[in-house]
Amino acid sequence: MDLETLKYPIGTFKKPEHFDASQIHAYLQTIIDFPHLLQKEVGLLSDEQLDTPYRPEGWSIRQVVHHCADSHMNAFIRFKLALTEEKPTIRPYQEALWARLADSRMPVSASLKLIEGLHQRMAELWKNLSDTDLQKRYVHPQYQTEYSLAEAMALYDWHSRHHLAHITGLKKQKGW
Repeated sequence: MDLETLKYPIGTFKKPEHFDASQIHAYLQTIIDFPHLLQKEVGLLSDEQLDTPYRPEGWSIRQVVHHCADSHMNAFIRFKLALTEEKPTIRPYQEALWARLADSRMPVSASLKLIEGLHQRMAELWKNLSDTDLQKRYVHPQYQTEYSLAEAMALYDWHSRHHLAHITGLKKQKGW
């Protein structure tokens, strides 16, 4: 398998041109399902398996799980900022450096618990977004881009499926 496919097993994120209720519902369903699917894929893996990178020079499965917790915590805060402030500028973070910190080497159980609770809260927040809320925006200074909350929902739907595919792809490749 080529490196690009290993990096982006479901393809790169493509922002939808338009959003409808069925898409929004699908994004919500991904957020609801992700904690269970992630637990199912990593819950029985050994430490050796968890410490296996999904691609050459890529993160280990353990780092991917911790990254999902980090990323989705940031997403939750970004949503709350956009809902309570006028077009806030969010704070980016150095995800590659975060993935090297000591907490990214601990058991995945802590992040799995965090993701479970966080996604319950995200789902409750997302279920109650009005059409007006979905148009609220935040500014990402690193990309010099504004994201509507509908776009951010699409992004974190993709992000969940993207990293789950890293894990399932490696498991399939290794016959686990």
